[in-house]
Amino acid sequence: MKKILIVGAGAIGSLYAAHLARVAEVWVFARRPEHVRSINDHGIRVTGHNDFHSRLRASSDARELPDFDFGIVATKANQTREAFAPVAHLFRSGAVLSAQNGLGSEEGIAELMPSGYVIRGTTFMSGTRFADDHVHYELNTPTWMGPFEPTNTPFEMVEELAALMNASGLKAEALRDARPAQWSKLIFNASVNGVSALAELPHSPHFAAETHFSDLGHLLHDLIEEGKTVAAAVGIELHEDPWTMNRVGARTNHPPSMLYDIRHRLPTEVDFLGGAIAREAQRAGIAAPLHTALYRLIKAKEASWEWKNENVHEDVAVSGK
Repeated sequence: MKKILIVGAGAIGSLYAAHLARVAEVWVFARRPEHVRSINDHGIRVTGHNDFHSRLRASSDARELPDFDFGIVATKANQTREAFAPVAHLFRSGAVLSAQNGLGSEEGIAELMPSGYVIRGTTFMSGTRFADDHVHYELNTPTWMGPFEPTNTPFEMVEELAALMNASGLKAEALRDARPAQWSKLIFNASVNGVSALAELPHSPHFAAETHFSDLGHLLHDLIEEGKTVAAAVGIELHEDPWTMNRVGARTNHPPSMLYDIRHRLPTEVDFLGGAIAREAQRAGIAAPLHTALYRLIKAKEASWEWKNENVHEDVAVSGK
């Protein structure tokens, strides 16, 4: 039986862990001791699109873990190094899938691994983690995956992991070139997450509405078209249409990850999303004013939290005039 390590057991990581535990020996590497205890004591319950309960193992100590055939990193992109570094040595001849948002995570994973392979991946499935041992499976769309070119990952390894996912009750598609799929999700994600973070709206029908002049869907459509222009400029022919992805997702009222971050004043993934599109546009010598503006506004939003903390006494003095 194949051994698989899940790094990062939020909603998506929990869905991978619970499903794959039906067909493989699965471990979860988690940061919080109470999270580890919950999984070891209770396993993970899945409700929603699928309904079942899985038993698996978890640890917060990399010294307790064996070597693995496959790994899946499901943390936020800006947490990759901190989360993966302790276990990077456990894939001496295995392969690690980045199931993360945006561009750049595969490079970070590869830098940390002394050997082994990296798989370029992206997923559009969604879920809500109600507790450490309970995740609700909402949108059951595929994980797209392919070899990460710099590590010369054999396509057979990609096919093997995709087959395990499909056998587990998830959906997966092995692609010889996963960059078109990754860019499809990047454009969708950068547009939806960026607007959601600033408007503080979940991914609701507002994001696809284009009836009235004030409707938010006009902005989403323009952002997506701009992203497609950047993709074409760097030689990417998209795997799926990001506007269609947006219209499907807008029915769910799902809170994107960056909305959670903004509400809780946490660092966002914007450098890997809208920031990545803006940088790729600059490298290609073309303009991406909408994505660049959203990127800079979100970075300014993050800076405002620090500024407010540093100037709290000044704010109090001014308000008391």
